[in-house]
Amino acid sequence: MANIASALLILLLAAPAAYAATTYTVGDTNGWTTSGDYTTWASDKTFTVGDSLLFNYGFSHSVAEVSKSDYDSCSTSNLVKTYTGGSSTITLSAAGPMYFICSTPGHCGNGMKLAITVVAASGTPSTPTTPATPSDGGSTTPSTPSGSSSPTTPSTSTTSPPPPPSSGATSILYSMMLGVFLVLGTTVASMC
Repeated sequence: MANIASALLILLLAAPAAYAATTYTVGDTNGWTTSGDYTTWASDKTFTVGDSLLFNYGFSHSVAEVSKSDYDSCSTSNLVKTYTGGSSTITLSAAGPMYFICSTPGHCGNGMKLAITVVAASGTPSTPTTPATPSDGGSTTPSTPSGSSSPTTPSTSTTSPPPPPSSGATSILYSMMLGVFLVLGTTVASMC
């Protein structure tokens, strides 16, 4: 029994703390209603890949994921996904903007809409940015200083591309597999 307890202790110590996803209740205790101010509600929150939005609403309402243009115009003609039933949990699975409206006629126009930006989970590499164009009209040739006989060639350096993006779930899975192997190895070693 002591061996099993030791193995479990090693598993707990070897497995890193998993990303603690947050579930945000949209509108807090008021829920998803026509009287909510969802721009203010979302303004002090950081939504991360892996987090969830919990929408609680009456049966006369719904939650519809829409594009930015449909969000701006409160259009329900091209819904990405629709949720009904009074309580819906939506897992934020990708970084970027997300838009939600109530598809009941008139509700979105009365403020029942939510726009958020989801950020990548820590440990997930972000997409590199493209360097800006030089401000001198795009010329990359260095100018020759007056009195100098020949221009110097700028040094070029190459960098390796960033590793492919991985999700937090993948890294957690690898960590858990490592922990299982450590436990199995410890258990087998203690039996010999």
